[in-house]
Amino acid sequence: MTSPLSTVETVRIGASTRSVPSPHGYDTGLLLLRLALGLTMAAHGAQKLFGWFGGPGLDGTGQFFTMSGYPSGRVMAVVAGLSETLGGLGLVAGLLTPLAAAAVVGTMVNALAVKWGGGFFAPKGVEYELLLTAGAATLAVTGPGRYAIDRLLPGLRTHRLRYGVVALVLGVVLAGAVLLVRK
Repeated sequence: MTSPLSTVETVRIGASTRSVPSPHGYDTGLLLLRLALGLTMAAHGAQKLFGWFGGPGLDGTGQFFTMSGYPSGRVMAVVAGLSETLGGLGLVAGLLTPLAAAAVVGTMVNALAVKWGGGFFAPKGVEYELLLTAGAATLAVTGPGRYAIDRLLPGLRTHRLRYGVVALVLGVVLAGAVLLVRK
């Protein structure tokens, strides 16, 4: 076996020996994805909730939601801000990762719906939201890796694909329900 930090390990299976990628590389990659995606989403949520990082705060975000056809714009701003902040921080910590990822996916489904008419590319495109959605969905189905709080929780020590799929379905269904009330 090579060192635990190498990218390839040699494994003996029966009579043959083959090289397989090191799980440490996967876990480090998942950690980097969780940090980048989670911190980005938490910052966006803080913009909505508190006006931090140059954001509009609840009043400005509420007005945007109202102009975008959502009822009770300020309530929707709170829901979106909390989903982004708590979902993002959950991803950073690797805590309840499938649900944290589902919160991000649900919020991003609504963001995609609002911006869909702007095409794919910036400045009014959906590529940013699509990338965040794909990253969160990826974490939901792969799990957080071994550098996560989920590894300390009895039911989540070993990630199960079905947890991620069920969480994603829940996030998309709830996002769809919110979209149904949008004018």
